[in-house]
Amino acid sequence: MRFGIGYDIHRLVVNRKLILGGVEIPFIKGLLGHSDADVLCHAIADALLGAAALGDIGKHFPDNDPRFKDISSLVLLKHVTSLLQSNNYKIMNIDSTVILQQPKIAPFIKRMRDNIAQALAIQVDQVSVKATTSEELGVLGMSDGAAAYAVASIAETQMNLEL
Repeated sequence: MRFGIGYDIHRLVVNRKLILGGVEIPFIKGLLGHSDADVLCHAIADALLGAAALGDIGKHFPDNDPRFKDISSLVLLKHVTSLLQSNNYKIMNIDSTVILQQPKIAPFIKRMRDNIAQALAIQVDQVSVKATTSEELGVLGMSDGAAAYAVASIAETQMNLEL
């Protein structure tokens, strides 16, 4: 078994969609970034890449590469899954927390879990998504941004060796 931790934070701004876990959430602000700025998917990607010692999201999806401009972070998670599989790892589970003062995202968590599980080619019961606020403290508490933490566990798969 191997474990990794991921973290991401983005600024909330007007004239952007708020995408978390691949779900568009109605709100007056969205997350600013090169891709769709989905902090939840980014934290999960970093946790998985870290567990496999494959670098970080910036190494694989640089923010100066036009191929990733406005890309869905679910597509990035699918690529991370391919990287893990090609290195003989399987995902055991994901535990994640989104820190966001507003809007409340509890009604969207089931869809987020479904989207993430599908992108990672795992079962939905292997994906945990939780939400919290920062109790109106700091940048996140002032509704100027959103962040996410994720922990991932992976295991080596048996290689099929033909003699």
